[in-house]
Amino acid sequence: MKTRLNMRAMAATLTILLSSIPFHAAKADPKDYEFRLVESAIKQGDGAVIAVKLIDKRSGKPVPDAVIFATRIDMAPDGMEMMASKIEPLPSIEPGTYRFKANLSMEGGWRLSLGAKVQGETGTVESKLVLKAVK
Repeated sequence: MKTRLNMRAMAATLTILLSSIPFHAAKADPKDYEFRLVESAIKQGDGAVIAVKLIDKRSGKPVPDAVIFATRIDMAPDGMEMMASKIEPLPSIEPGTYRFKANLSMEGGWRLSLGAKVQGETGTVESKLVLKAVK
């Protein structure tokens, strides 16, 4: 009888201990992700295609199905931040690669600014990538 009571007391104590430990699902931080240019030199002109990969830095793998909600391209690297161009998304040709069409009207340095949400994660992945428009 005493053994049965001791077992119940131990089980109750274990239950109380386990219920007091906070369990949190491991969530990634936006800093665990980064955008990388597929190519840093892009042919200058209207209809230039810029491709970037979104990478999970913990695994090194591409991240598909992110929602890119902010895009901007300008000539800030050459001191002309106000010289911005229209940019529009293109369909992806492989998971984790995101493509855009822009009018790179001048040769020189261009800055691509992106904001994205990764499915199932909190926070925003933000990035500013520098590319070169060449003839």
